[in-house]
Amino acid sequence: MNDETLPRELASGEDIFVADGAGGIEIPIFAVGQDMAVEGLPLSPEQLNWIKAVGFKGAAKQQTLVPGPDGGIAAVLLGLGGGTCGEPSGTSELLLGLLPQSLPSGSYQLSLPAQDPTLAAIAWGLGSYRYGRYKTKCGGPRCVSLRLPEGADRSLVLGTIEAVRLGRDLINTPASDLAPADIEAAARELALRHGAQIDVTVGDDLLAQNFPMIHAVGRASPRAPRLIDMRWGREGARTVTLVGKGITFDTGGLDIKPPSGMLLMKKDMGGAATVLTLAHMIMSQKLDVRLRVLIPTAENSISGDAFRPSDVLNSRAGITVEVGNTDAEGRLVLADAIALADEEAPQSLYVFATLTGAARSALGPDLPAMFTNDDVFAADMMSASVAIGDPVWRLPLWAGYDAKLESSVADMNNVWDTPMAGSITAALFLKRFSTKAQRFAHFDIYGWRPSAGPLGPRGGEPQAARALYAMLAREACQ
Repeated sequence: MNDETLPRELASGEDIFVADGAGGIEIPIFAVGQDMAVEGLPLSPEQLNWIKAVGFKGAAKQQTLVPGPDGGIAAVLLGLGGGTCGEPSGTSELLLGLLPQSLPSGSYQLSLPAQDPTLAAIAWGLGSYRYGRYKTKCGGPRCVSLRLPEGADRSLVLGTIEAVRLGRDLINTPASDLAPADIEAAARELALRHGAQIDVTVGDDLLAQNFPMIHAVGRASPRAPRLIDMRWGREGARTVTLVGKGITFDTGGLDIKPPSGMLLMKKDMGGAATVLTLAHMIMSQKLDVRLRVLIPTAENSISGDAFRPSDVLNSRAGITVEVGNTDAEGRLVLADAIALADEEAPQSLYVFATLTGAARSALGPDLPAMFTNDDVFAADMMSASVAIGDPVWRLPLWAGYDAKLESSVADMNNVWDTPMAGSITAALFLKRFSTKAQRFAHFDIYGWRPSAGPLGPRGGEPQAARALYAMLAREACQ
């Protein structure tokens, strides 16, 4: 199986790196900044004249193929710019991700040492991704591979690439081929690979096991809703719980979305894809944590059995919720899962969801909103996320808005009846269901790259997974 099909097995990143012991010519790649003299490169006078003739000046993202005396490619030049590298992170290694889709078939190697060889290799791998499951004409095979840079952590590189491919494949798959049962199948494959325990509660059993809001959201669909519960790691290790929203398609329910609002709703399970991405990274690198992954997954469909505006729902936590809007269903399914997680009082509880348009209005598609009760974690997370090209930005869990969720007929409403502060009130809604976790953090992600960039094409993106892994790996060493 490969990254062009629904991931029942993880797509390996081995194919994009030169195999150990492989012979043949490897074309050098020179990363050149605007302040770097190309005359210092090991190239002939004729080749240096060529570089000047084509106007290569080391601008960020600029690429030039340098010909050899036989007419073949002798070298590749990649411009890094004047220090910012054209990227928010300012990390030059990230620009290496531009090359796999633009270079001709062949084997390549970095000929100048990377400051962070592991990040450089990850960038190459993320930039290599394409989703082609439904393409009947692929334009013929291409084989572009890189010699793993000296000093790179091979295990981390391959584990990261596999994990992100998994997340992207899941998000990119349309709802016709990705139902709650398919999310379960992907989770079971991951559990089997890593020896994790997995339990799944399906359909009306959700009512018997006290997950009434997950059931309410999913009951209108013929595809049964479910709660996926996966555990891994040794007893006694630091407890880390991940909760991911798995709405495989969101019509908006009876508060139906307009057609334009449904175009990308296959990605409404982006939170589930992100926690599976992060879980694979944690388990493949064998971090010493006690990991729990909870995925409430359902379709928010319309039928005679659909939940309605003004309905009052019970929740696992015993809190009653008035439905102010059926299109705010993600926080309902998450609330039952968060309440279950909180019963164990985990040391860290992280929630991922494509939750609000308000977060996109505030920060745009590339910068997920982060809400947390831990100031030190927030500062460290923002710094770590920018350094690896997976940025997040903190927004406040502003207690002053908590009262806006009050209801006259139930304990709370699932929305505030104004368009203001929508991402904050959604985060406050979730936080009400976590009272025992020591660290709570919620990531309101877009789950989608609207245009191609150095780290991947347009399409699904498990945002903040790499950033949080970096934080967890750092904490595991403390």
